[in-house]
Amino acid sequence: MTGAASSASRIAADVRGGRRSAVEITREALARCDRHAELGALLYVARDTALAAASRLDARRAAGEPLGTLAGVPVVVKDALCTIDAPTTCASRILTRDGTPATGWRPPYDAEAVARLRAADAIVLGKANLDEFAMGSSTEHGAFGATHNPADPTRTAGGSSGGSAAAVASGLAPLALGSDTGGSIRQPASFTGVVGIKPTYGRVSRRGLVAFASSLDCVGPLAATVEDAALLLAVVAGHDPLDSTSLDARAGDYVAACGREVAGLRVGVPREYLETGLEPEVEASFREGLAQLGRAGCEIVDVSLPSTRLAVATYYVIAAAEASSNLARLDGVRFGLRVEPPAGGIAALHAATRSRGFGAEVKRRILLGTWVLSAGYYDAYYLRAQRARTLIREDFVRAFASVDAIAAPVSPVPAFRLGERLDDPLSMYLADALTLPPSLAGLPALSVPSRPTRPTGDRPALPVGLQLVAPPLEEERLLALAAAVERAATP
Repeated sequence: MTGAASSASRIAADVRGGRRSAVEITREALARCDRHAELGALLYVARDTALAAASRLDARRAAGEPLGTLAGVPVVVKDALCTIDAPTTCASRILTRDGTPATGWRPPYDAEAVARLRAADAIVLGKANLDEFAMGSSTEHGAFGATHNPADPTRTAGGSSGGSAAAVASGLAPLALGSDTGGSIRQPASFTGVVGIKPTYGRVSRRGLVAFASSLDCVGPLAATVEDAALLLAVVAGHDPLDSTSLDARAGDYVAACGREVAGLRVGVPREYLETGLEPEVEASFREGLAQLGRAGCEIVDVSLPSTRLAVATYYVIAAAEASSNLARLDGVRFGLRVEPPAGGIAALHAATRSRGFGAEVKRRILLGTWVLSAGYYDAYYLRAQRARTLIREDFVRAFASVDAIAAPVSPVPAFRLGERLDDPLSMYLADALTLPPSLAGLPALSVPSRPTRPTGDRPALPVGLQLVAPPLEEERLLALAAAVERAATP
């Protein structure tokens, strides 16, 4: 982590112990935000409210009150999560009054994950950039500019949680919240060299996350280290009775899991993942990650996930269909942008507002989703995609009958250049081929940094992540494995 003061656990311990003030830490974080504004990681910096929260926290400590797990820790929140004291735009003009983030929609409540951050005494530093409505793999599709990769500013930070990942990688904050629908935490984590966790579907409440694809969306942490990611997951995980998809399951001791032994665990390598055109440097990094697990005592075995080839088509039918339904509420009537047409009534109002408010990628997915749900195509596409999703899930069930976890690359390539894939949507979609299957199956998965690529020609060394996947609700196992990889990679 470049330039950050300390790990999240150290910051919280120092604030609770009175060795540092929350105001001092917050001011330092805000100064880093100013210095690195050119990265485009943040859409909104909550300067006044962050300092006010830090001041209240210091007053409570001075009064002898107990402080929370994340006392004084600056946290960046993806701008698809509702915040009562900061605008929420989803990087879209349709949720603003005049096309700027500062005039974005002001939710009347915090997302549940954000509320849990505040209850743990974290300081919400600002709202992170993303692809519009989380639809993208490069954080280039937003209305307010792209996010640049701290490892090489000419390259993408990944997407759609690219702003959250870049904020952690550049040291703006030690922790960030992102969302992962088909890889939107894991791929940015891999591209920027941080840790990113997609929990089991339902492990973290989705209430207050602006919906993209409701059967896939997950809220999860990004952090500089596995232990910090575990610390944040421990805060936001747990049952939410107001979210019908929230699992009524006990959250684990995620921080303690980072110190568990992994010797004897069987880790499967799906042969299909190695047939997806991996760049040689990515494959070499993946092999090194497997070797690190082997040195930690894990047994590496081959497994097969034959339905992997169906994942991209399946995902882009289901996710687009759900996006079409979820975004229908943005119509120029109830909230957000309103474009009054010269004539034509309510239908013309809808058309004018949505045409101006949505970007090209969101329009593409709405049109695709509406089409696959339409009469005559529903059975041919949407129902067939749901059947294919079942096949993908059953592949994992069979694999986990013989292994404890699965290891795979996160992306076939390291971070690509900004603009390189914008005119080729299919190429952009294929970048998610290795993260989509666990999402479709609702499984917990993470990216932990592995060996970077070697510098060649005009390309510097670039981060590469190792993806680990576990059975439902086995986040503790994932964290133990990821921590073993992290320890093996530490000089």
